[in-house]
Amino acid sequence: MSHEEIEVEALGVEVSSQPVELYKILKIANAVSGGGEAKIAITDGYVIVNGEVETRKRCKIYDGDVIAFNEEYYVLICDTPPTLTKPKPKKQKLDKKPSAKQLQKPTGKASVAKPAKTAKERSKPQTEKRAPNGRRHISF
Repeated sequence: MSHEEIEVEALGVEVSSQPVELYKILKIANAVSGGGEAKIAITDGYVIVNGEVETRKRCKIYDGDVIAFNEEYYVLICDTPPTLTKPKPKKQKLDKKPSAKQLQKPTGKASVAKPAKTAKERSKPQTEKRAPNGRRHISF
């Protein structure tokens, strides 16, 4: 495979920070009317980034990257260095509620589950003791 250099005229898309997601570049350059249209064009394979078809909507684009779409070329221009993005912390899976068998006491006697509260019982406000100055009364 030979690498040929081809000179094309590209429109500059200036941004204040990088990296920028691909679909946002198409919106900024007014190549599409909205983000939804940009995402569809990308997933359908109509967008080329640096000579290769790109189907990731949120592909990170950096200064100097060339984007081809709809017979137009765009180059990202940014004077600031790339910002490091911290990876989002993964959500911890909550433990499932224990089953009725797990809640049973090991005494050998069958435990009786409490009946579920009705909607009226759940919606009743809890009354609490308060001191004359309005503060809650806590006993130890």
